[in-house]
Amino acid sequence: MSDILQIVCPHCHKTNRVPAARVQESPSCGACKKPLLGMGPVELDDQTLDTHLRRSDLPILIDFWASWCGPCKMMAPEFKQAAADWEGRVRFVKVNTEVAQSSAARYGIRSIPTMILFDNGQEVARMSGAMRASQISQWLQQQGR
Repeated sequence: MSDILQIVCPHCHKTNRVPAARVQESPSCGACKKPLLGMGPVELDDQTLDTHLRRSDLPILIDFWASWCGPCKMMAPEFKQAAADWEGRVRFVKVNTEVAQSSAARYGIRSIPTMILFDNGQEVARMSGAMRASQISQWLQQQGR
């Protein structure tokens, strides 16, 4: 990991340079002054997802979901818990496939919930089906996070 990390603000989507040693110190965005971390999963759409994938040095775990999906609703609190457990090491993102249809098509989402782990903008792992927080953490550890 580099001495300086680029972290995209979950509020204004500006890229911030944060010393790696200070990531756990609740850094704020230089543009909007809101917290960069500690938000739990960040809701993104087609445009903001691309910004985060292109500019973030943190690995990004995306939960592709839909409001009508029962398993997605069951997994939501588990995903939120896992996000808290991994804060500062992995950015957890939620993408509603009904709103971000272009992203869902681009990443070939055929069933939901589907999680995709990205590192440096590249897909490194994918898992479909609802999972508990402990299973999400175990899966991330298996991916070398």
